[in-house]
Amino acid sequence: MNRLGKKANETLIEMSLSADGEEYNGPEIISTAGSEIPSSSEIDKRHQSKDSIFFRDGVRRIDFVLSYVDDLNKEWEKKLERRKEFESNLQKAGLELETEDKKESEDGKIFFVKIHAPWEVLITYAEVLNIKVPIRENDITPVVENPLDCVLFPLRLPEKVMHPEPDYFTAPFSKDKQELYLINDESTFFSPSMRNRIVNYILTRCPYGTEEGKKKFGIKRLLNNGTYTAAYPLHDCQYWKKASDPNCDSERYTLYMEWARFLRFYKEQPLDLIRKYYGEKIGIYFAWLGFYTEMLFLAAVVGLICFLYGLFTMDENMSSKEICDPAIGGEIIMCPLCDRDCEYWRLNTTCESSQYSHLFDNVATLFFAIFMGIWVTLFLEFWKRRQARLKYEWDLVDFEEEQQQLQLRPEYEAKCTQKKRNPITQEMEPYLPLTSQAVRFCISGATVLFWVSLIIASMIAVIVYRLAVYAAFASLMENTQTLQPISGLLTPQLATSVTASCLNFVIIMILNFFYERIAIWITDMEIPRTHMEYENRLTMKMFLFQFVNYYSSCFYVAFFKGKFVGYPGGYTYMFNRWRNEECDPAGCLIELTTQLTIVMAGKQIWGNIQEAIVPWICNWWGRRKARNNPENLYSRWEQDHDLQTFGALGLFYEYLEMVIQFGFITLFVASFPLAPLLALMNNILEIRVDSWKLTTQYRRPVAAKAHSIGVWQEILNGMAILSVVTNAFIVAFTSDMIPRLVYYYAYSENEDSPMSGYINNSLSVFQISDFPERNKPKENPENFVICRYRDYRYPPDHERKYLHTMQFWHILAAKLAFIIIMEHVVFIVKFFVAWMIPDVPADVKAKIKREKYLTQKILHEYELEKLKERLCQGDKQATEKEFIATEGRMELSRAM
Repeated sequence: MNRLGKKANETLIEMSLSADGEEYNGPEIISTAGSEIPSSSEIDKRHQSKDSIFFRDGVRRIDFVLSYVDDLNKEWEKKLERRKEFESNLQKAGLELETEDKKESEDGKIFFVKIHAPWEVLITYAEVLNIKVPIRENDITPVVENPLDCVLFPLRLPEKVMHPEPDYFTAPFSKDKQELYLINDESTFFSPSMRNRIVNYILTRCPYGTEEGKKKFGIKRLLNNGTYTAAYPLHDCQYWKKASDPNCDSERYTLYMEWARFLRFYKEQPLDLIRKYYGEKIGIYFAWLGFYTEMLFLAAVVGLICFLYGLFTMDENMSSKEICDPAIGGEIIMCPLCDRDCEYWRLNTTCESSQYSHLFDNVATLFFAIFMGIWVTLFLEFWKRRQARLKYEWDLVDFEEEQQQLQLRPEYEAKCTQKKRNPITQEMEPYLPLTSQAVRFCISGATVLFWVSLIIASMIAVIVYRLAVYAAFASLMENTQTLQPISGLLTPQLATSVTASCLNFVIIMILNFFYERIAIWITDMEIPRTHMEYENRLTMKMFLFQFVNYYSSCFYVAFFKGKFVGYPGGYTYMFNRWRNEECDPAGCLIELTTQLTIVMAGKQIWGNIQEAIVPWICNWWGRRKARNNPENLYSRWEQDHDLQTFGALGLFYEYLEMVIQFGFITLFVASFPLAPLLALMNNILEIRVDSWKLTTQYRRPVAAKAHSIGVWQEILNGMAILSVVTNAFIVAFTSDMIPRLVYYYAYSENEDSPMSGYINNSLSVFQISDFPERNKPKENPENFVICRYRDYRYPPDHERKYLHTMQFWHILAAKLAFIIIMEHVVFIVKFFVAWMIPDVPADVKAKIKREKYLTQKILHEYELEKLKERLCQGDKQATEKEFIATEGRMELSRAM
């Protein structure tokens, strides 16, 4: 049965450009169904529930809400004209509107326009958007149950929550085949997320007039110029209690109770319900975040074991023993760490810091670096398999990005006045001339380059801070008695590193704040053609900036600090003024650990404050008046209006935050094995914070489709490859592992204790009388003759005085050999693992083929039935040919 009946004149689809060259704004539906709408005088508002998601008649569902303030300023008349034209065009497109007067609102200032999409509109745009709908319940035998289900039972959610809908075979909707689909109730056939997606599609393309000779359209432009103050779909109920209306599913309440509360942190996520309520794009994000968190558990356990190994072997570390021994470390006089103001010092003053550095600089560091190189490959490959399973379960197998992401952006259509013929569709389309593109790209590139240069300049400023304040810290700690109890642990190097890391973190946050706005502005200026192109360009700009901003300080400490110091009497200087800083006597790895911990932990804490506390405070402040009014006077659309907006870039920032964290736990993990554990604890909190804020603090986002995490997958792949290189260099050049191994195998003279004497071997000798006046300390009260420094150079009485020894070159060769061997071993294992693990599980491949076959069979049987009906009615010759062709397609389908 055709559910549209014979009223073909009620629906008109205009899919081509008009003769006068006007731009296409999507299908237009002209409906006369408005005559059936009850007038407001026929409805007693006093009996209408304010917490309702329906029109006043209690039948038509509210699919979208627009709000505006009727302020009497100089643009009042212009805004009024725009609204009249826009709402008139919405009604011409078939949508039904109902306006709530400002007297009905809580503050007496805001008008609300409620929008309902009738059946004719929904089926028209469902066909345009290629929305898949059920045709038959899935009869494929489910996978055999996991034998560990009984063990994992406490982590499971109720079946109704995990799978809110039966599994169906689906097919793209077609108005001409409505009898084929499982349409039991027109009002519930399309889910609320589908409905708001369809209405949003119309809103973004609906015209509202001509200004300055250009046709204007789209709700986004009306929001930007203040014609409307908000546009949003409604939540289906309050999050803390179910809706009183039995026709409402109260999915928001279910999500809050089973997913968004922190006490449910150990439970699995109801991904199908998330997808049903918020759409596939948000669903795929939470699926990825949950999978990432699960995989972090393995990395966190191994990292914790490596840390405990360092903790339990701390007392056995020969290097720290020698440093702490008064007879060895107490007798070694070290050269001053700054010019003139710093004094000579004894090596055993760094006893505690050398012991703590062993926690992270031990043989387990090498194992963990190699393990993480393999772990990241397993994570990415298993995620591809998980993603393939979700694509099948969520009907995204045949979903092409062109269906949504590759549609022209309304902003592109509005700003590009020139048109050219599309070689594929042979239709006229707007385009941006090549010269205009080149100019915009040049401006964009120059702006990005300027901001990246600004980051590098700020990093140099922090380095100058390190060099400038080190002498002050050294002098303060030597002369202040109150710091004596912690002077062994808090060395001048560590104090400088901690304060510089905190300063660097503050600069990072400030630069982020400004650059986010600049990046959006320059991406808008480029006028990307499609939504996908817009997101990809913005992603690359933001990621490039964030990469340099967050990681530059870690790269400096890991690969540059202490590497270009020179030697006493021949120090190197920055800008010929500040002497380059040296590493802590225990090595630079502990400083890299400090830097990484402060930036990573600070970012996570600040991120959670921004994501949870700030929206909560804003909503609390916005609802302070409503709390004094009875609940029955605070309508559903007003409640949602007072919530925060989850913008189009909401998920972008969530992905960016997690990818930056991914960089911390992969690029520099050799210096801090506890990084995956910190990330795991943060992510457990992050899932619940994100779900809580999305469910309770934000308006319901417009549903959108996505079959993957998009360009972030390529970024993660790139970081995985880079992490192998960075960790190999950290182990080789930042830690002391290679020098210790070279000493152990080539230079040790004690067979019973091969590492004894390593500290003395790693320190070179300098004759104090060779100090130039610029470097010489002001005082030498104990009349020291020689001092020691970290390097491998000949002593002052050697003919090659202060030049590098052969041991230095042996160590350098060993470091380079280690980097080459480690990279090749890890890369070979990575590529072998990636080759061994197929991207799509075998059972999913079989199900996809089975479903395609059955769906084709159902569609062909339907076509055969229609052709048989036509044979009975006449036109026998033409129909017989179609019948034979259809049977041929069925035979071909069976053969395939």
